[in-house]
Amino acid sequence: MNTLMLKLTLIIMLIALTFTVFADTLKPFTSDGCSSFPDGTLKQKTLWLSCCQQHDLEYWQGGTYQERLQSDIALKVCVSNVGEPEIALLMLAGVRVGGTPFLPTKFRWGYGWSYPRFYGELTKSELQQVNLLNPPTN
Repeated sequence: MNTLMLKLTLIIMLIALTFTVFADTLKPFTSDGCSSFPDGTLKQKTLWLSCCQQHDLEYWQGGTYQERLQSDIALKVCVSNVGEPEIALLMLAGVRVGGTPFLPTKFRWGYGWSYPRFYGELTKSELQQVNLLNPPTN
């Protein structure tokens, strides 16, 4: 029994080492707008689309739990600011539940990186990739 436990422990350690030794490459930024939610109203079809695109940019690069929370709140504020506070609350609930990095969805937190990619600060190398693929606009 001890030999089996030792083998299992070694296998788990090797798998964990694989995820930490090899650097991941960030995929180019993509946005699907508001994912499974409308991009606007029937009269203004893209009313809050820019809010979702900014939110997608933040989700694409990922980061810490606190950064995700701030991103989700910023989405709520943005949609509220275009005059849709009730829609903003629905969207906030949706992204808090559906945007978890623990599911292999195309809209999860950190979707620009290979799955699994959980919460954590981006390294200097990862931030360089983010900046190369999405240079700041001024």
